[in-house]
Amino acid sequence: MHRGKGMKFVGDSRIPAVRKPNIPKDYSEYPGKTEVFWPNFLLKEWLVGSVFLVGFLSLTVAHPSPLERIADPTDTTYIPLPDWYFLFLYQLLKYSYASGPYTVIGAIVMPGLAFAALLLAPFLDRGPERRPWKRPVATGMMLLALASIVYLTWEAVVTHDWKKAAEQGKIRAEVEIDTNAEGYKIAQANTCISCHGQNLSGGAGPSLIGTGLTPEEIAKIAKEGKGSMPGGIFKGTDEELKKMAEFIAGLKAE
Repeated sequence: MHRGKGMKFVGDSRIPAVRKPNIPKDYSEYPGKTEVFWPNFLLKEWLVGSVFLVGFLSLTVAHPSPLERIADPTDTTYIPLPDWYFLFLYQLLKYSYASGPYTVIGAIVMPGLAFAALLLAPFLDRGPERRPWKRPVATGMMLLALASIVYLTWEAVVTHDWKKAAEQGKIRAEVEIDTNAEGYKIAQANTCISCHGQNLSGGAGPSLIGTGLTPEEIAKIAKEGKGSMPGGIFKGTDEELKKMAEFIAGLKAE
């Protein structure tokens, strides 16, 4: 054996004798686990996005946005309804422990705790297991939150008066109201505005525009009431009643 043949000398045993280039393995060395980003993976993403976009546009055509009448700040009977993804919070605020004097609990504290738990989840649940049945605490919390959201959303949908909501949000014909007219001021003084809206286009009570009633019929309803409207609301004189009835009878939609 020749001197030095087959032997390698290094100055530090921690340094490998043969250095390997720092090149990551090709994806082909992991069959069935990876794929090319371009164009394979990106093409799949585009296809899924296109299907979702077409489906979403089809829904917007089949079910147009439910538009309502122009907001009336004087209509205190209007009941607003949030979008479907906030219905569970809307329902939560109906319960006694999360409304009234405890509104802060239902509106800030409880959602804040849920958001904080979701934010801290990666730091609190650091176990190596990925199977749900091996992570009972995280899985249990997730199922509890999901069940609560589904239940509260369902309750909000079931208990809401959709017929009344459709009626109060119905787009009605409006006319230019002369708020300086004597008939309008008489109606305003007798609290007609609070039920029929500032523009008399409806609120808690029906619209007074284009009723098709004569001044005598309107005066009779104002005095005696009709349906859910009780009698005796009008407190003015007969002359004021006549002026108000004539004013309302003259309101016609264009």
